[in-house]
Amino acid sequence: MTNIKDGEAYAPSGSSEIVVGPGEFCIAAAFLDHGHIYGQVNGLRDAGATLKYVYDPEPTRVAAFCERYPEVVALDSFEQLLAVTDIQLVCSAAVPSERADIGVRVLQSGKHYFTDKAPFTTLDQLAEVKETVAATGLRYWVYYAERIHNDAAWRAGELIEQGAIGRVLQVLNIAPHRLNKSGRPDWFFQKARYGGILTDIGSHQVEQFLTYAGANDATVNFARVENFSHPDVPELEDFGEFSMTASNGASFYSRVDWYTPDGLRTWGDGRTFILGTEGSIECRKYIDLAGEAPASTVLLVDPNGEHREDCLQQTGFPFFGQLILDCLNGTERAMTQDHIFKAAELSLKAQLLAERSAAH
Repeated sequence: MTNIKDGEAYAPSGSSEIVVGPGEFCIAAAFLDHGHIYGQVNGLRDAGATLKYVYDPEPTRVAAFCERYPEVVALDSFEQLLAVTDIQLVCSAAVPSERADIGVRVLQSGKHYFTDKAPFTTLDQLAEVKETVAATGLRYWVYYAERIHNDAAWRAGELIEQGAIGRVLQVLNIAPHRLNKSGRPDWFFQKARYGGILTDIGSHQVEQFLTYAGANDATVNFARVENFSHPDVPELEDFGEFSMTASNGASFYSRVDWYTPDGLRTWGDGRTFILGTEGSIECRKYIDLAGEAPASTVLLVDPNGEHREDCLQQTGFPFFGQLILDCLNGTERAMTQDHIFKAAELSLKAQLLAERSAAH
């Protein structure tokens, strides 16, 4: 992570199991509108992927990317990138409303696609991408970084899989973010382009809920969005909350917001609380408040006692190697396509419910 106070700069890189040799899995990057592109690329490179090309219409973004990754070759157009035949996947962090269309073109060109979240801003985009995935047989991956690129969040999933807390009954996610208002691009404040706070930040939270609860669907019970403090940008939603009940009975509540105070050393004090039939887990994802920063900590209570596990730089972020092998082998170890789509669908439905409620 290059700047722990700026969430857009969140781009972990660390020891990871290398699953392929040089040239065995080649990737490109396109549309670098959000800084998460660096986290996406770091994760894949750490697992052995070979970065070959980059494209963006803004020369300064290309120059910064090439400085970070000097091995990359800059291309003159997106069409040129689509035409190359020596890559298997394209990473992208475009403006959210444009991500689906870019993904469709990538898939139709014969390449897998790995987009930043949120992957869609409308349910119609989701439907079109589902059709394209079915037609091409390729994968539409999403960078749900708050779980797949966070040590504590990943470790919590491992513990749950091992049965450490029994059956999961409830997940609570608190996801505050720092606004950094003056440094944001215009699209960040335009609702049609960013999709709303539950569509955007909320998609992270739904993905975690489905994973930890072992659920494949859920019902949205309640959803709310507000702009409490920024009348100068009326389309910004600076606060959101929603709840769901999974198809297996597990419950979920999340709060997402842009209210991280300047005094916090990280961009947000994100936390997850997981209740099981035999124990509980708390994830302190980014900071040990009034202690270490950055930090990534799991607090576990089980029948044997209380346990604290400092996870920072300990997991190796296995998701990225699993993604590569899934693309090469046609497997679904990292994350199923249905799971990826369901997390996005439910966050979109929560956003729509919040907007309908506000209209009344």
